[in-house]
Amino acid sequence: MKICFVMYPWDKVEPENDSTLRMIHEAASRGHTVAITTPNNLTMRHSTALAFCQVLKQGEISSNIPSFYRKAEFNSAQLPLAGFDVIFMRANPPLDTMALNFLDSVRDQTFIMNDIDGLRVANNKLYTTSLPDPNNEFIPVTHVSKNREYLQRVLEESTNDRMILKPLNGYGGKGVILVEKSAKSSVKSLLDFYIGDDQNYVILQDYIEGAEEGDVRIMMLNGEPIGAMRRVPAEGDVRSNIHAGGREVKHVLTKEEIQLCKHIGPKLVRDGLYFVGLDVIKGKLVEVNVLSPGGITRINRLNRVKLQAQVLDFAEGVVKAKEIGIARKNEFRQVIADATAY
Repeated sequence: MKICFVMYPWDKVEPENDSTLRMIHEAASRGHTVAITTPNNLTMRHSTALAFCQVLKQGEISSNIPSFYRKAEFNSAQLPLAGFDVIFMRANPPLDTMALNFLDSVRDQTFIMNDIDGLRVANNKLYTTSLPDPNNEFIPVTHVSKNREYLQRVLEESTNDRMILKPLNGYGGKGVILVEKSAKSSVKSLLDFYIGDDQNYVILQDYIEGAEEGDVRIMMLNGEPIGAMRRVPAEGDVRSNIHAGGREVKHVLTKEEIQLCKHIGPKLVRDGLYFVGLDVIKGKLVEVNVLSPGGITRINRLNRVKLQAQVLDFAEGVVKAKEIGIARKNEFRQVIADATAY
């Protein structure tokens, strides 16, 4: 196969833990042609979508992934996106919607993972509210607004003494804080800071008891969980994100988490969100990560598995099914063409 990874710059990769690098290494180890590019390198020429790519040179692939990263050599080329069998969208948040516009023209020729329409609807923290959950069995009560007075009233009227406040467009645990009803004066200044000149939306979410113990990252592939880890916050911090100082520990899915995965899995597949990361606290879904979800390396290390192999197996299966469909269509067309000779 020919695979393109639309991602962050190669020199920004953290070889010891980077999930995208694991998938690139797996693809190269299987003999696939691998190209990498960034959203800024997507372009159009004569109405054809292209990308300025770095194409991995063929050669011996080291089994040591950090070593593979350090020794990787590339050829530069401007390549048509429709020529790739698979495009992995692995750019870091926030979503570059213009990049998706370039991919619109090739979506029928190339399998894009995750689907660009799915990315459009699910790239922010509002996506969880689209899940049917009238009794808040799986989703904590969530409020989103730019209206300072409304958000202050929500906090005052809440039956909980504490709530989580965070920016709608944040990621990696940035800007997530715990607020208490008793700190009304501080909340006002915080809202002024987060909302700015009425530019930014803010989320107020019910605090889930036990959140101080950490959250669970669940990796979902084609609507099914394939691995998980628990992330424990650093001392004195409410955030569990690894980049915010948290640490990972081994985790086995609970009955509540399995039910959550069954509940959300079909919708993820319908939306073309084949590979995502769920952030879960006490069985409740806090966030769905659809852009470059991480965790592969750490889950592999904790469980002695190889999640990237499952991801590539899935992509290969989709492409093979598509090729079989095209071959059968051509076969049937030939049968019809032959019939005109009689």
